[in-house]
Amino acid sequence: MGAVLSFVTGFVAPVFIIVSPITSYADQIAAIYRSKSSAGFSLDIPLIMLAASILRVFYYPGAQYDMSLLIQATIMIIVQVILLHVALENRPSPSSKGGEASQPFAGIKDGEFGNARPYNFWQWRSPKPYWQFLIYLVITLMACELMFAPFGFAYDFYSSTIGYLGLAVEATLPIPQILSNNRTRSCNGFRFSVLVSWIAGDAMKMLWFFSATTEIPWAFKFCGMFQACCDSFLGVQYFMYGAGEAVPSHAPSGISIPRSPRAVHIPMLEKDDRLD
Repeated sequence: MGAVLSFVTGFVAPVFIIVSPITSYADQIAAIYRSKSSAGFSLDIPLIMLAASILRVFYYPGAQYDMSLLIQATIMIIVQVILLHVALENRPSPSSKGGEASQPFAGIKDGEFGNARPYNFWQWRSPKPYWQFLIYLVITLMACELMFAPFGFAYDFYSSTIGYLGLAVEATLPIPQILSNNRTRSCNGFRFSVLVSWIAGDAMKMLWFFSATTEIPWAFKFCGMFQACCDSFLGVQYFMYGAGEAVPSHAPSGISIPRSPRAVHIPMLEKDDRLD
């Protein structure tokens, strides 16, 4: 039994971690490309994963964590760039059916968690600002790396800060999709294969993080546990809502919009409001 566990944590888990960006998002990319629509897919997923992965790459010189995690972060950047490009190229207009769901944090109404984002951050209609932001982020981190590198204590603090920040950002990955699903009462547009890969990845990461003999900082463990809880809740949503048609945002309160003929429900109406 010990030999099997050693093989899993020493070989299977690192390989799984490395290829997880491809297994997690290849089907989502293909689905958007085939359907020519990214409706139902939150654009905040590429934002979160790109920011987190870029920060994790710059965290490596100071932390010297396991090489498998660095390779995974590099592959994730490549995959998310492709996903963002495909999603932007096939983004529906906000007025089209399901178009709102492709906007970042579409599940948050005005007044909740603050007002609209400053300068419409990550809500731009043109693709150009998305790529400009990512380029500026990399340039800024490179400048900070060069500025703090000569100062030992300051660099250690800076490295730890971007490490925890990157992992904390990644831990919020499921939240935009959870909010979008809650608003539309549907998981339509979010691939079941992505959900399965997330949950399977969480299980493998937890096994590896707490049994690996290589250096795994506690930042990875704390953020991994939080993300596993969020992914599990996303699984509950998929079980509750399924991948049926999204409920229109203008649907009258109290009326359940059916996703199948057997789901029809008409509430009792007052005498003066009865249908003709």
